Amino acid sequence: MANPEPVVAAREMIQVNPVSRKPRILLAASGSVAAIKFGNLCHCFSDWAEVRAVVTKASLHFIDRASLPKDVILFTDEDEWSSWNKIGDSVLHIELRRWADIMVVAPLSANTLGKIAGGLCDNLLTCIVRAWDYSKPFFVAPAMNTFMWTNPFTQRHLTAIEELGISVIQPVTKKLACGDYGNGAMAEISIICSTVRLFLESRNQQSS
Repeated sequence: MANPEPVVAAREMIQVNPVSRKPRILLAASGSVAAIKFGNLCHCFSDWAEVRAVVTKASLHFIDRASLPKDVILFTDEDEWSSWNKIGDSVLHIELRRWADIMVVAPLSANTLGKIAGGLCDNLLTCIVRAWDYSKPFFVAPAMNTFMWTNPFTQRHLTAIEELGISVIQPVTKKLACGDYGNGAMAEISIICSTVRLFLESRNQQSS
């Protein structure tokens, strides 16, 4: 039986008083080898924000759960309906969407990019995206093989998600995990973290 604690925690999270609190960052990982770095990404954001993590089944092949900060709750597909019994019970992907101030998907695989661009929602991550309030910031950091990155479908998909209001943190050129050299590697953790933080600081200055 799935552990109901993460769902209970999500329900409690949205009841926190929003006054004078840290920004709430929902970090998500999809099935790319770059998910190996997800623990470091969570630590980087946890230095200045409240973090919750969502991962796909494929990404768990690369993620070391022990590498995550102790205060970061990890949500998986198994948690989605584990505590739902009747109409009126909380739905996890809606609870997490309500809780988050901003969402960051890093790494964003070619497969998950295609799903988001097509509006598919067959796991917890893509259900959150489909239910997302696009008045709130949303960043993605793609990671894939060079030939996948330069495939014509990729540009179509990027155009589609940018039209939704999703900001793309561009990949970099380096030797990839598969041994090829080229563009498609996920941006450095420090770049992803600083991009989001600078965006939030700039927005806060404009509203003050």
